[in-house]
Amino acid sequence: MKKHGLLLLALAVVLAMPLFMQSGSLASEVLIFALAAMACNLLLGYTGLLSFGQGIFFGLGSYTIALLLTRWPLPMPLALLCAIAMGALAAAVVGWIAIRQRGVYFVMLTLGLAQMVYFVAYSATDLTGGDNGLLDIPRTALSVMGHTLWPLATPWQYYGFVATVFMLVFWLMLRTAGSIFGRTLLAVRDNPERAAAIGYNLTQLKLRAFVISGAVTGLAGGLHAMMTGIAPLSNVEYHTSEMILVMTVIGGTSNLFASVLGSAFYLLMSDWLSTLWPRWLMLLGLLLIVISLAMQGGLWGLGEKLWRLVRGKSAARADAQVEKA
Repeated sequence: MKKHGLLLLALAVVLAMPLFMQSGSLASEVLIFALAAMACNLLLGYTGLLSFGQGIFFGLGSYTIALLLTRWPLPMPLALLCAIAMGALAAAVVGWIAIRQRGVYFVMLTLGLAQMVYFVAYSATDLTGGDNGLLDIPRTALSVMGHTLWPLATPWQYYGFVATVFMLVFWLMLRTAGSIFGRTLLAVRDNPERAAAIGYNLTQLKLRAFVISGAVTGLAGGLHAMMTGIAPLSNVEYHTSEMILVMTVIGGTSNLFASVLGSAFYLLMSDWLSTLWPRWLMLLGLLLIVISLAMQGGLWGLGEKLWRLVRGKSAARADAQVEKA
């Protein structure tokens, strides 16, 4: 149970959302951005890299699957694989450039590259649609030899597909984080000088983390484009990178499941607050300030504190009963 605890928690969330949520599209969006936040968490929480370039990989994943399903029709699974490959390739290029610097210079490099890709996408109207984006992206069913295996016509049918992909990727990310590679990334984050001194190639390790993060984010971008039916320019802009980063911080950078909490909190609160007041972003900003000041470890850190408090009180009661006996 301990070994597979996070996987079971993720499965519980996936199974519970259809029971408590009315919108299948919103449920799918939660899992899609949870994938993007997990990918960001691999960089921030495990490698110590604060990247503002996640929108590059998300947007390129969206554009890739849009082009492959509309202009050069390919089977949907193959198009998704191409979106993953495009995210990984872009991350390899961005990582190769950015990881040569540290601290604020690394952050500024990722931000500059994100702005550059945004303006390229804005200018290349023949390929990306420019400000209008790419429209009418089909949500083709998963089929083999003309036989439909999984229809994706309705929002909840698509949610089932996204949930399956999410659970598979979440399991793979857990395996990655728990592997020797993942433990080495923690060493690089906590003490890069000592890690380099004992022979680890820091540049290679960071680049691998970037490629994995870019691949998962590209997948999230492709799934999002299929869900909405469009690949907008906004998917590649700075705001998308900022949103993914905020989700990661809200959930907490201590483990990968925290990213699921961050994604769900951000999207569900945004959906709810938007029904209360037209200027709901101001309310969301105030809420984020409170979380940043009061919950340094994010939602997962708060949950751990409450769990320790409950266990401490239970242990105190048990000791008191033993003393009375």
